[in-house]
Amino acid sequence: MKIALIGYGKMGKMIEQIALSRGHEIVSIIDIDNQQDFESEAFRSADVAIEFTAPQAAYGNYIKAWKAGVKVVSGSTGWMNEHGDEVRKACNEEGKTLFWASNFSIGVAIFSAVNKYLAKIMNQFPQYDVEMEETHHVHKLDHPSGTAITLAEGILENIDRKEAWAEDTTDPRLLRIDHIRRGEVAGIHTIRYDSDADIITITHDAHSRQGFALGAVLAAEYTQQHQGLLTISDMFNF
Repeated sequence: MKIALIGYGKMGKMIEQIALSRGHEIVSIIDIDNQQDFESEAFRSADVAIEFTAPQAAYGNYIKAWKAGVKVVSGSTGWMNEHGDEVRKACNEEGKTLFWASNFSIGVAIFSAVNKYLAKIMNQFPQYDVEMEETHHVHKLDHPSGTAITLAEGILENIDRKEAWAEDTTDPRLLRIDHIRRGEVAGIHTIRYDSDADIITITHDAHSRQGFALGAVLAAEYTQQHQGLLTISDMFNF
């Protein structure tokens, strides 16, 4: 498969290594200083572009890739509120393809499924309050993380006593999400159900970004054969 990379930071470089190890070809690498390469023959030859950039750049990158006729796999977060409707229309009505996930880790996909199942069980036990904490490296500026938001949505779908998520809240109707930024932490997400009698905790702790990078390449392999607006739940049927 021919892959283009959009964004060439730590994640982009790790994706490149894993893609090459799986027999794929990197035909184009686009970063902030060569945006004109979106119009190059090399970029247009890609089967899939894998995009990991900043929230403010992501949607524009999708548009440029689609204009070149290239499918996109993206792990960028923070653009959904402003451009979600436009992306859904492009994929559902205009034939474009985007595989988007807040986190491509296989472990997080499993953790997310466990999270939803546990929330469904805990809906029957109102004596347990639920809250979440996410920890990432100091370079991550947005909060809460996209993964935390996705996990929160899985809880809200299944627990009737919570209406929405929020940071820095004491409102019992809201799912509280706390964030910590320290060192070079790849990502830790913890969900706690606390009662007067005991506490139930589940945690996903990423050792490195390698799991995210591998998942992104697996998503690209999946995306080559599919179209539309794709998610982790399409690739993994838990």
